[in-house]
Amino acid sequence: WFQKSLQYWREKFTIRKRLCMPKRQERNEQIRQFILEKLEDHPSDITNLVSGSFDISRQASHRYVQKMISDGLVIAEGNTRDRKYYTKPLAEFSIELPLAGLEEDKVWREHIRPLMNDLSRNIFDIYHYGFTEMLNNAIDHSEGTQVTILVNRWHNSIDLGVVDNGVGIFAKLQKTLKLDDATHALLELAKGKLTSDPARHSGEGIFFTSRMFDRFFIDSGHLYYAHFENNKSDIWLEHKTDETIGTSIRMIIGSNSKRTTQEVFDNYSDDEFGFSKTQVPVFLAAYGEENLVSRSQAKRLLARLEKFKEIQLDFKDVPSIGQAFADEVFRVFVNRNPAVLLIPVNANEQVQKMIAHVKNAT
Repeated sequence: WFQKSLQYWREKFTIRKRLCMPKRQERNEQIRQFILEKLEDHPSDITNLVSGSFDISRQASHRYVQKMISDGLVIAEGNTRDRKYYTKPLAEFSIELPLAGLEEDKVWREHIRPLMNDLSRNIFDIYHYGFTEMLNNAIDHSEGTQVTILVNRWHNSIDLGVVDNGVGIFAKLQKTLKLDDATHALLELAKGKLTSDPARHSGEGIFFTSRMFDRFFIDSGHLYYAHFENNKSDIWLEHKTDETIGTSIRMIIGSNSKRTTQEVFDNYSDDEFGFSKTQVPVFLAAYGEENLVSRSQAKRLLARLEKFKEIQLDFKDVPSIGQAFADEVFRVFVNRNPAVLLIPVNANEQVQKMIAHVKNAT
């Protein structure tokens, strides 16, 4: 009787263990994927983040990170107190090429495409579009002599970089458009339909490329600009003390993304398939720490917007606006351009009140 009973419980325990294994493996994989996705933004506190997100102890989350280090997915830097963790590239590639006579489609076929042939079609097309557009910009506009192409392949994404040694994208636009400030050049670039050579380019490449990738970065001169498409209003601008020579562009999208090039084009097109919609970060209309209060600032914001039919004015990071600024945007411009639709988004209560004030005054 004892032996039969022991055998019964052994078999029951084994069956239960087997049933639990898939769930445990699935949870382990979820945690590993979470670490890979969050590590770039949380290099110092990833174990705390994992612990809180999955309701496990800090020691257990630390074991997950250590296992990923031993598996070659994560690397650690620094001592125990100041240790930081980073995802380890699965593959790295770089090449430096002379810009004279360079053809972007040939570089894609010979050097970049072989690194991406196993990607899903939609991600492959996004990298194809973004890379050829950015390399073509370097060839035609940078006034440089060399370009460096960088590819870092991670577990769940590819970091693609195009770096030239030219005059710098913001400096070039500032000079060509006779603008007072490099930030103003960035504002014009963010609107779309901007090029320093309209006879040869439509000025759409950077706008659409920045919307296709999850993360898009431009480092040039004293400005560092970032656009995060997964959070459409998340734009980061840093004014640097050091100067970056030329222009450095990075493009990253998750390998599991369902986004397509056509979807992005459609988001900013009308029924006639024209580039008719845009998003404009309003805070770029200010120079330095100034507040948005004047009509001249509003005119800076509104320049060329009559070319569009629908415009989202993103008021993220704008604490307040003055009456003259709001009046120029929401009364004067609207009256002069009745076919253009202005849509304010991410406006706080104070900004909303000022917009309502000038609209009610009409």
